[in-house]
Amino acid sequence: MNEKEQEHHLSEKHHMKILWEEFFKSDDDTLAQDATLVEKASIVGRVGIMLLSCGTGAWRVRDSMDTIARTLGITCSTDIGLVSIEYTCFDVDNESYSQTLSLPATGVNMTKLNELEKFVRQFEAGDGQWTIGQIHKRLREIANQKSAYSSVIAGLSSGLACAGFIFLLGGGLPEVICAFFGAGVGNYVRSLMGKRKITLVAKIAVAVAVACVVYFACFNLGTLLFHLDHHHAYGYIGAMLFVIPGFPFITSGLDMSKLDMRSGLERLTYAILIITIATMAGWAVATVLNLHPGSMLKLKIDPGMLTFLRLIASFCGVFGFSIMFNSRPNMAATAAIIGAMANTLRLSLVDYAYMAPALAAFIGALLAGLLASVVRQKVGFPRIAITVPSIVIMVPGLYMYRAVFNFGITNINIGAFWITEALMIVIALPLGLLAARILTDKKWRHAD
Repeated sequence: MNEKEQEHHLSEKHHMKILWEEFFKSDDDTLAQDATLVEKASIVGRVGIMLLSCGTGAWRVRDSMDTIARTLGITCSTDIGLVSIEYTCFDVDNESYSQTLSLPATGVNMTKLNELEKFVRQFEAGDGQWTIGQIHKRLREIANQKSAYSSVIAGLSSGLACAGFIFLLGGGLPEVICAFFGAGVGNYVRSLMGKRKITLVAKIAVAVAVACVVYFACFNLGTLLFHLDHHHAYGYIGAMLFVIPGFPFITSGLDMSKLDMRSGLERLTYAILIITIATMAGWAVATVLNLHPGSMLKLKIDPGMLTFLRLIASFCGVFGFSIMFNSRPNMAATAAIIGAMANTLRLSLVDYAYMAPALAAFIGALLAGLLASVVRQKVGFPRIAITVPSIVIMVPGLYMYRAVFNFGITNINIGAFWITEALMIVIALPLGLLAARILTDKKWRHAD
């Protein structure tokens, strides 16, 4: 292979990798303001597709692309989906340039999102007086950031999240311990498969199956050593809740509220796909192991202590999910504090005020959104990095699984009851965040 072929090699991947820096003809010392329309548009698109890869919604992606475009003196019109962007940039000379960009997969990375939002703010503050070389260097640094956590940490954070989750669903110490190990091993396996670029369906199905089997093994070991009651086996559902697609579920509602219907519907479909795979895999394994959902033993704890423990469990659950979303510890702790208050309020409204679960979920999400708006002004974290993790723990994964399990054994009436309960809560959560956003964000509340 000669030197030219080495320098301009083509990607062998199914989703061919774009060699952004080779795409530019201007030298690295050229100011971005002085670049050609094609190069300016490519900067806009590169920032947009990087933001989309972090799991943020269409509104935030478009807003950032518009900011970069305005700073470069061009106009941008964008259509955004789950894994693709189609956009056109126009300049003052009546010329235009269009690109279509796509991702091989989607995910969530709050640390990278935070860095990208910082870059957009810095670029705007500097009136675009960055050279092409500086832009390439900064975006390359962000793109090359590895996951902040190893597969072991991913497993431990998943175990922590699901241990808190199962307590909030009524589980006791045996369920908490078994769910910790089940979810921990399950997400560890999923992380390893993800690093090997294994397809989504296989990752979810295998991870859920492993989580259920490990929970079952821990329960049997506990039964052998401590003579556990058979009711503790019902907590196996908690071991698989780490696959709940909270980000696409919630951002789909937010996108549709801004009439980004393509992005919203694609995200919703993606979330439903994950839920379907996870619940079907869980149902299949449960059938083989002769497990079935049921009521866990009622905890004999007075209301004051229960509320305190719910605060702790909610904090642990949200913190664990935030780490799974690749948030830095300070960002995760911020989301966890907000989530602890919002989720404990939600549960208290249901238990002590006898409020409908969907309405309580709306109020909990509203509180999380309002608190996040205040905190964001102080710390500067991306709003979505605080709000979504803080209410993921409210997503009714248990109801979804019970619905599919009952459908699987043709208990249609019971399955329909649980899926209806789940849908009402899933609808209420983004509505709560939406209400908070409308109340606190002038830019969001207007359609232009």
